Amino acid sequence: MTALLADSSHGARWRDSLVRAREVLDSPPPLVVEGKLTRMVGLTLEATGCQAAIGSRCLIAGPQGANIEAEVVGFAGERLFLMPTGDIRGLTPNARVIPSTVMSEAHVGDALLGRVLDGAGNPLDGKGKVRTTARVPLTGRPINPLARAPIREPLDVGVRAINALFTVGRGQRLGLFAGSGVGKSVLLGMMTRFTTADVIVVGLIGERGREVKEFIQNILGTQGMARAVVVAVPADYPPLMRLHGAMLATSIAEYFRDQGRQVLLLMDSLTRYAQAQREIALAIGEPPATRGYPPSVFARLPQLVERAGNGVTGGGSITAFYTVLTEGDDQNDPIGDAARAILDGHIFLSRQLAESGHYPAIDIEASISRAMNEIIKVPQQQSARRFKQLYSVYQQNRDLVSVGAYTRGTDQRLDEAIDYHPRLLGFLRQDMNKAVPLAASLSELSALVPEAIAKQ
Repeated sequence: MTALLADSSHGARWRDSLVRAREVLDSPPPLVVEGKLTRMVGLTLEATGCQAAIGSRCLIAGPQGANIEAEVVGFAGERLFLMPTGDIRGLTPNARVIPSTVMSEAHVGDALLGRVLDGAGNPLDGKGKVRTTARVPLTGRPINPLARAPIREPLDVGVRAINALFTVGRGQRLGLFAGSGVGKSVLLGMMTRFTTADVIVVGLIGERGREVKEFIQNILGTQGMARAVVVAVPADYPPLMRLHGAMLATSIAEYFRDQGRQVLLLMDSLTRYAQAQREIALAIGEPPATRGYPPSVFARLPQLVERAGNGVTGGGSITAFYTVLTEGDDQNDPIGDAARAILDGHIFLSRQLAESGHYPAIDIEASISRAMNEIIKVPQQQSARRFKQLYSVYQQNRDLVSVGAYTRGTDQRLDEAIDYHPRLLGFLRQDMNKAVPLAASLSELSALVPEAIAKQ
């Protein structure tokens, strides 16, 4: 030993080794109390003998030394309720459960642009590892509501009916409400291509797997994908990953907003997010409330939606569109009803219009933009109101007109609505591949109902 220490090179290495060993002894790592897997029902795992915080991760020793990751979603007495983030095949009774202090985070950075990720942030596009530069909480950081910039600037979405009659503001959050097969994805795709934004973040949550590639190739394309981030969690993924996918897409949008950029967030769909939370809540024993949805579902919806919107004054913004599936075209579906209460407007799509070949099938009587009056000028406001009045009068008397039971001259308002109706329908129709800018939309509206101001 003396000879070794005498050698300067050997002595330096020994001294370094002793210093490192002393540092380890001075600050030993905390002891980790492992538990064991005692029960599995459906996708819910129960562990005993260990403790972990809600939202933290645990590793479960799987077959052949592979570890399966799960998140703590609840507890009761000595039992922890875990939800897996991946495949659980091969798990055995009494498997080791190793708690971790790691909480769910989102890895963010400009390297995400042009990439397709799953709910855990892993790449799905085969382009290799995503080298991000920062981490943010998956649950986001709340903004003081008094510090948020107000919605004052209109956003051109390229759809004439929306631009003119339901003008969207930059930083607004709107819902697209529709049943299945009514053109919801087509309208979402039109706004994706036509809306001006620095960054587009797309969350495909709980939808069909084939739609992911179709959305990327047919809607975003090469040019759109260069400024987009896609988070895809199809319907066959575990419910926890569907939750994380929606939160990850929102966290990525928040990061770019905090960089001062204008972000367009598209979430398809908010209903699948709610259904994923319902699966988790029912699995751990939470009682159902409204049509089988536990109370935690209605608590999570505003927690997700309120993260979008404008940032602090002078910063960036997140303009968000959330699709909402109305089961059986029921507008009073509990998720649809809750979404209308927390969003800044809603666009309803009509099955009747879609079946008649009218696209986009926007039901202008049931739709509204709550921020519209704050961002448009009086002439447009009056013209839009006049347009809706003419359309509504015709719809209320449509059956009488269709069967020939109405005698012209009986009602002056209805006579005028009948004359205008073909032109109103032509205004509302639009080819899915043709954008109509905001200025052109307002010009066409003013030309269609020029007497709007005089009749107010």
